[in-house]
Amino acid sequence: MLSPTAILGYGFPAESFREGMRRRPHVIAVDGGSTDPGPYYLGSGKSFTDRGGVKRDMEFMLTAAAEAGIPVIVGTAGGSGADSHLDWNVEIVKEIAREQGLSFRLAVISAQIDKAAVLADLAAGKLRPMGAVPLPSAGGIADSSNIVAQMGAEPIIAALDAGADVVITGRAYDPVVFAALAIREGFDPGPAMHMGKILECAAIAASPGSGSDCMFGYLREGHFEMAALSDARQCTTISVAAHTLYEKSDPTVLPGPGGVLDLKACTFEQTAENTVIVRGSRYIKDSDYFIKLEGARMIGYRTISFAACADPIMIGQIDEIVAAVKSRVAANFENIDNFFLDFKIYGAGGASLYGVSGKTPDEIGIIIESVAQSPADADTICSFARSSLLHYGYPGRISTAGNLAFPFSPSDFRAGEVYEFSVYCLMPSPDPCQYFPMTLYTCEKGVLTNA
Repeated sequence: MLSPTAILGYGFPAESFREGMRRRPHVIAVDGGSTDPGPYYLGSGKSFTDRGGVKRDMEFMLTAAAEAGIPVIVGTAGGSGADSHLDWNVEIVKEIAREQGLSFRLAVISAQIDKAAVLADLAAGKLRPMGAVPLPSAGGIADSSNIVAQMGAEPIIAALDAGADVVITGRAYDPVVFAALAIREGFDPGPAMHMGKILECAAIAASPGSGSDCMFGYLREGHFEMAALSDARQCTTISVAAHTLYEKSDPTVLPGPGGVLDLKACTFEQTAENTVIVRGSRYIKDSDYFIKLEGARMIGYRTISFAACADPIMIGQIDEIVAAVKSRVAANFENIDNFFLDFKIYGAGGASLYGVSGKTPDEIGIIIESVAQSPADADTICSFARSSLLHYGYPGRISTAGNLAFPFSPSDFRAGEVYEFSVYCLMPSPDPCQYFPMTLYTCEKGVLTNA
């Protein structure tokens, strides 16, 4: 299996990719994203990866796969995997096919969940919480602009069974885009899913790590091998084992759709300078199949202002000054409902000498953030907070010209819509493909027709 990059659009060296193709992979697979960048991208339906970067990576993948006669699988298209992200990624695929004269069978798998189905399962008591995160409210579900579910390997296997050469999915459990073909071919899902877990971030699992370089995996009976594809990197037992622990709340158990990856008996063996063999991965099916839901809703609009301060007198009492400015803003705008105001102070927290040894830092950076129900109200709150802090008369103040330095003019910036996660829970899915409808197309040089 060839994993070109940690996230589609992050890029990779052309020579690393060519070396991967020289090793004759059976599939090129890549993860398109996750919830890591926060709720905005899921809620707004916009990609957090750049279109030009995604097109560049996909052009390499599609043309090489067409020449080699192997499938391409992309999971969590567009970064968050809602239908708008999926459509965005499919348009790029069509554009490349037109420009390069490519023809293939395309499967598009949606992961967007109907709110009515989620509300019905909430009312029936079927939803399960995720750790300490409470179940969503009916209002939170109804207000969500997008709700997606993490699909397992089964919908992708169904697409491959249907003859798809290119599979573009909505939100998918990261390892399954790599594991699906192998599981379909009868390989043990334990090593297949574990290798997918490592391959999802490509050369981040090498040393030195990079999210913008390729990684190669060999799946064999009972074990798998990992190898970096650049002369600048190596796979080591430490780098591969470390990535096994990556983004996990438990070092030996990794839950996913329909089952758990048990790594208690794993071993990591360096067999060559750039090759690590992993043994002992086990996959344990759950008695009931659950999928994870992710949803986001808009809560307002944000305006921000950047500033800096180098006055040791002000820096020494910044907490008291910020509290006083917040009180002044609240008193001045009692007519504005439900606004949020925050001051992010960089350099005067626990990571600096200040607050640790009591020494005042030479300079601090300040971000003033306001969130309100309209852009105009967010502007008003930010502007008043910025001017109040700029001219605040604190004890010992020497200069009356202003307390802050601003790197930009204008000093305030509209940052647009603000979203929060509104759904994060488990939902039963007795049929693993039930909530993931597939549409098959025949692509002839960029022109799609239903298959």
